[in-house]
Amino acid sequence: MKKNVRQMVRGAVIAGLYVVLTHLQNIMLPGSATMAIQFRASEALCVLPFFTPAAIPGLTIGCLISNLLTGCLWQDILFGTLATLIGALGARMLKKIPWLVPLPTVLANTIIVPFVLAYAYHMEGGL
Repeated sequence: MKKNVRQMVRGAVIAGLYVVLTHLQNIMLPGSATMAIQFRASEALCVLPFFTPAAIPGLTIGCLISNLLTGCLWQDILFGTLATLIGALGARMLKKIPWLVPLPTVLANTIIVPFVLAYAYHMEGGL
């Protein structure tokens, strides 16, 4: 039971870090973590599954909360969170090859985000 509580706390801390980093970025550079730009410094946390499996739900929940709080469209909330989940799962799977750990996050966001930009936000050049 002690191990489960420790994992839940780790996941919660990671989720909180993701949300705080996203909001700080949005305060310092308005709109940079939402809408058309879709650059989030908090996505750098997606290497944390290399260290702990608790990072997978933590990152997913953190992304979901950030998307809800920043006013993203439902497509962005759903598919952006899915991209983070896929990236985190992939990072955990590649833990035996440390230099490849960031790759799943980059690939998931590279494949999914342009569709969100094109179809949800109707951005030209999004896809």
